[in-house]
Amino acid sequence: MKKVRNFILGLDLLLLCMWAGKVAENKMFAFTIGRQGEDGLWPIMKESDISMQDLTKKKVALTFDDGPNVNYTEKLLDGLKERGVQATFFLLGNQVEKSPELVKRMHEDGHLIGNHSYEHVNLSSLSDDAAMVQVDKTNEAIYKVTGEFPEYIRPPFGCWKSDLDYKATMIEVLWNVDPLDWKTDSAATVVQRVLNEVEEDDIILLHDASESSVNAAFQIIDRLQKEGYEFVTVEEILFD
Repeated sequence: MKKVRNFILGLDLLLLCMWAGKVAENKMFAFTIGRQGEDGLWPIMKESDISMQDLTKKKVALTFDDGPNVNYTEKLLDGLKERGVQATFFLLGNQVEKSPELVKRMHEDGHLIGNHSYEHVNLSSLSDDAAMVQVDKTNEAIYKVTGEFPEYIRPPFGCWKSDLDYKATMIEVLWNVDPLDWKTDSAATVVQRVLNEVEEDDIILLHDASESSVNAAFQIIDRLQKEGYEFVTVEEILFD
């Protein structure tokens, strides 16, 4: 019986493909007739007539650590909104308490918000209880502003405590591309480092703590969008 069902399914798919092919053939004929010139010659299609970027989109995620920053995050949010880009922000709890209005805007603009500890400390160097205080205080600070507890955490320095997994049911998120933007004031340097390394489904690490980093983020977006990249949150990278 299974073989019979498979045969019938295969026959149905074959007929469907034949029908779709015939429809496409008829539409192509009508299209080419409409494109024929007055001299009876067919025009030669140019490379610019077909955009490969329309056929496929490569996903990449921009992430920003250590915010919100009272001096630079607002400018970053403005630029992301202007470009139609959603990013992921890993926030420090003490900074959330200082600038709740920026966190509220992040949430309202559709960005993904994650935990980056309360005071940017190496969680692996702390006791379990002390590390959980860093996580829990930040989660509470974010919840007070957004009404949602974050599901994702990026431990400072990438140092997580594996024995905390049973206490903190959060998803650890690291990165693929780190241009070390915090070490330089040159936006051009940061941009070039990213462009040299980035590939599809990468997670890029940046910080919204300096003007050069924010400007670099805008240039990275503009360049990669021209190359067919689509900017998404880390959630879409990890689970789509």
